[in-house]
Amino acid sequence: MTESFHRSGEYENPYEGQQAPVNPEWPPPPAYAPAHAPHPRKRGRGPLALIAAVAIVAAAIGGGTAYGIQELTGNDTVASSSTSTNVVPSSQKGTVAGVAKAVSPSIVEISADSNAGSSTGSGVIITSDGEIVTNNHVVAGASQIKATTSDGKTYTAKIVGTDSKKDLALIKLENASGLKAATLGDSAGLQVGDQVVAIGSPEGLSGTVTSGIISALDRDVTVPTEKGQEQEQWGQGQGQGGQWPFEFGGRQFNGDTGSSTTTYKALQTDASLNPGNSGGALIDMNGNIIGINSAMYSPTSQASSSSDAGSVGLGFAIPIDTVKADLAKLRAGATD
Repeated sequence: MTESFHRSGEYENPYEGQQAPVNPEWPPPPAYAPAHAPHPRKRGRGPLALIAAVAIVAAAIGGGTAYGIQELTGNDTVASSSTSTNVVPSSQKGTVAGVAKAVSPSIVEISADSNAGSSTGSGVIITSDGEIVTNNHVVAGASQIKATTSDGKTYTAKIVGTDSKKDLALIKLENASGLKAATLGDSAGLQVGDQVVAIGSPEGLSGTVTSGIISALDRDVTVPTEKGQEQEQWGQGQGQGGQWPFEFGGRQFNGDTGSSTTTYKALQTDASLNPGNSGGALIDMNGNIIGINSAMYSPTSQASSSSDAGSVGLGFAIPIDTVKADLAKLRAGATD
């Protein structure tokens, strides 16, 4: 007897209107389904349908996130995301090499000249047309700023806004387009022991990559806010980065912070940081920026040149959540 199916997938009984043979297994199940498979008409309401619905909801949430990010950045370039974003290629996920390859194009070397001298620092590209986040002490008092991208191209930059209380600054490259913007992550979910990567230009060696872990959270780091103090100290290295004074635990490091200071909560890391790393990126293993490197402990009490300084595994970074909360103020041209 030949079996047949309707288009809907329902089984057609060839004995309709007749006495069917006595067979407890009749009608037989289709060859491709288990004996007790649910009715084909109901299968679309099972787990497959649920998965599809979840995918649609996830897509809707993603769209909402992107919209909120565009509101934050003020342009079409998404420069912020959650920690679930994976910037690193899947084949190199969780590796330092993967993070370095994915993020290095978003890090620049900054050269700043002022009456106090010259300094070298780093910065993070946050928009494709050249907005860059760095430390205030890298560009404070600068009369001329140059930024060099990972491909060796150099741009002139102007200060957009500064916030000395958080040691942050926003600069803008002139006539820049098509740059690779970094993805700003979320520092609130970080834990002690999380692996991180640092990229910057220590001692003027652009694109230097180091790695380590988050050593501590919410460290109170005190830095100077007086105009001129930043560049006076930072310019000591004469083009090699110099030293950036800060205070922690009641002790001053790398020089005198002066009488006017501010304190912010910092991430502590053992990733090697040296003069010139300031303003560069601290990155999670998915390639998201989770901090802006800002200070390092030097074993010398008052460095007269950058050769006296060296990393001892005590570095500090401004949490990226602090940076994101400050962006609107910096874009508005604040000069605090």
